[in-house]
Formats: sequence, structure tokens, C-alpha cells
Amino acid sequence: MNRNAVLALCLGIVIPVLCYFVVKHYSDGAVVMPRRYYADTVITQVKNGKEVTDTVWHQVKAIPFTNQLGKEVSFDDLKGKVIVADFFFTHCPGICPKLTKSMKALQDALKIKDQFRTSDSTFVHFISFTVDPERDSATVLKKYADKYGANHDLWWFLTGDRSKVYKFALEELKLGVPNPETVDTNFIHTEDFVLLDKDRVVRGYYDGTDSVELDRLAQDIVFIMMEKDKKKKRNLFRK
Repeated sequence: MNRNAVLALCLGIVIPVLCYFVVKHYSDGAVVMPRRYYADTVITQVKNGKEVTDTVWHQVKAIPFTNQLGKEVSFDDLKGKVIVADFFFTHCPGICPKLTKSMKALQDALKIKDQFRTSDSTFVHFISFTVDPERDSATVLKKYADKYGANHDLWWFLTGDRSKVYKFALEELKLGVPNPETVDTNFIHTEDFVLLDKDRVVRGYYDGTDSVELDRLAQDIVFIMMEKDKKKKRNLFRK
């Protein structure tokens, strides 16, 4: 059994077990939800004689890109979904194949239905942005996606104008600028997977080459999935 299959199996075991404990403990505050990143504004107002602050979190913009099927898409097409994103390029000889295999393992693991929710992986969407759009056309991305067994309905490989890709990575997902002394600044080359909730707020960064970090990502995906239906939790627990 190869590394990818083992990782998918481990994640496949972790996710349903986590679902059970989240359902069991969510109502009593035992679950620590993944934090939110990047406040745009903090609003202070008085309610019932008390000063109350409300944070407006940075919502990632729905910028259009082209996917591996040649279709223009954006985050507006993924309303209500949790998103996991990363950056790669198809001719990368280093960490990119590892990142793609890790994303594939997540895709496969999340096919497992949660016995409490009778739902499948359609609540999460995977996105891989190429950082070399000059060479990575939609046709090239489609071939690469097929090579790694991507489900085209659940996993987009996106390309677009180079400056737009980089601006999106740096300004919207807040990925760090590489050190020009040690990294080729022609590429944003990061091992991070970025987790966004259904409101497109950044909820975490995870090393896509580290199995422990991937387990943490799987855990946080489940937690945010439960958070998505928080208003319905009473009926859920009654069942």
C-alpha cells in the first residue's frame, strides 16, 4: 500500500471518529473551534447599556479564474461550502507532487459518509492554484488532475493571469512573501494548505507535507462542517 493510500485510510478513520465526538460534545462547549484570521474592522456599540464589540472578519474575494475544464469559476460558485486551497505548478519537481497526493488523500477520505449526518464530501471543495499560468493552461491542468485522480466536481485546478494569481495569494489568503535571498521569487512556493469556512474567512494554515498537520486539517474541516449547521444542532442532538 503506497503512502497516499495509507494517508487516505488514516484520514478516513479520523474523520468519522471526529464526527462522533463533535456530535457528542458540541453542545456543551467541549470542542475548541479553529480560530478566525484577519479582522477588517472592529465595531464597538452599546447594547442594553453595555459596550459590545463585534469583529468583521476578512472575507476572501470571489475573483474569477479558469478551471481545468476551461470554465470560468469563482468562490461565488461555492456558497455554503468549506474550502481547502493550495498552490503548485505541474512541472514542479519538489513538494508539489506531495501536496497533490495529500489533497487527493483528503478528497478520498471525505467520501466516507458520516452516520450522524448521512452526508458526503460535497460540503467541502478543494482548489489548487497554479503559480505558473503561462505553462499551466486548462488543458495541461486537466491532464495533471486526471493523473492524480481528481474529482472534477469537488476539486478545481485553477489558472489565470499571473499577477492576479499572486495578488490573490498574497492579499486575500495572506500567504507570506518568499525570502528573495533563498527562494525564486518568480514563484510563490508554499507547502501550506489554507482552510476557509463557508463565509470565506481564513480558519487555518496547515503543512500539506506533514501527516500530523493533515490530521489537524481533517479535524478542523469536521468542526467547521458542524458549525455550518449550528442553528440546527438541537434537532441533531435530539435524534
